[in-house]
Amino acid sequence: MTDPADAPQRPRIKLKPKANARALRHGFPWVYSNELVTDRRTRKLEPGTLAVLEDEAQRPLGLVAVNPDSKIIARMLDRDADAEIDQSWFETRIARALALRSQLYDAPFYRLVHAESDGLPGVIIDRFNAACVVQPNAAWADAHIHALCDALAKVTGCATILKNASGRTRGLEGLDDVDQVMCGAAPTAPVPVAMNGATYMADLTGGQKTGLFFDQRENHAFAARLVAPGARVLDVFSHVGGFGLAMLAAGAGEATCVDGSAAALELAQMGADAGGFGDRLTTRQGDAFDVLTALGAEGAQFDVVICDPPAFAPSKPALEAGLRAYERVAKLAAPLVAPGGYLGLCSCSHAAELTKFRNASARGIGRAGRRAQLLHTGYAGPDHPQMPQLAESGYLKAVFFRLD
Repeated sequence: MTDPADAPQRPRIKLKPKANARALRHGFPWVYSNELVTDRRTRKLEPGTLAVLEDEAQRPLGLVAVNPDSKIIARMLDRDADAEIDQSWFETRIARALALRSQLYDAPFYRLVHAESDGLPGVIIDRFNAACVVQPNAAWADAHIHALCDALAKVTGCATILKNASGRTRGLEGLDDVDQVMCGAAPTAPVPVAMNGATYMADLTGGQKTGLFFDQRENHAFAARLVAPGARVLDVFSHVGGFGLAMLAAGAGEATCVDGSAAALELAQMGADAGGFGDRLTTRQGDAFDVLTALGAEGAQFDVVICDPPAFAPSKPALEAGLRAYERVAKLAAPLVAPGGYLGLCSCSHAAELTKFRNASARGIGRAGRRAQLLHTGYAGPDHPQMPQLAESGYLKAVFFRLD
């Protein structure tokens, strides 16, 4: 620990008497605004300010980053209240995260840092070989972006580091949406990523999120196991062809990818071409609900149908509407599955926990007049580790059914 005499002078903030200090001592990383004594001095702190968090008896709990404008008013950075948040501090955490991914994966394509689970609250880093895309989704990370990126370059040796400022969370933190090249030069072409026998094209500067959804890798692999030679497959909300390309690589005879983004579907076609099965891919642009309805009216049938929509329930207030949307997806998709075929349904809404999502999916299947066996429940891959104390870190669910 740093000698207290040499420690930086930092503001001190205090929990209210009824706040759950025990949960924080046991690893919960957040303090909500209604748990903190927010006097005039605290409310005047700049977003991202580092402060010492104390319990009601003024005993230090650790070093936190404060944002008076956020519902999550404080995020735990270090149990050492005197820790210095500098490049060396970032290097230690990034190196620990890198050691795990290097053990898990043969090639440097993965989520390198998964926010709180890797000790960097609000920070997402996806790696694409020699390039990294950083999402600093909390005010403290935005304020320390240069130290973070310098540490990232040193630990990984990556020549290109991009800051991606898109996403709902930055808005909640009061941050801007301005992307930036932090190091090197932005790629001028999509980056090919090999996974599960397929090649995906990631647009690191103009695509959704960081350019690719690494979290579905394990679920893509399971869906590929459901494919018999020559199978007809449908990938709805496909983005760049995540499920569709994996199933084509596994021997599907034909795949249809449905998405609202023409740019994403173009990348899906590029990936199919790179994999040598471009002639077996069909793309269909449009609203997924409209396309599902139209396919039903056409009497279309597929051996495997996968629906991987965006977060319909991004927060608790949106939960009931989100569950109805998931139920509707299941109801529209189930009739498209040939007898004995498979239906995979996904949710990336942390507010829709597994039981509620699974029940909504089952209701939709039942309302479509189909009976189902639940075969498998999938989650994000191990490059998206969960923090046991933080349910939000385990946001992704995928349920796979066999329909009669």
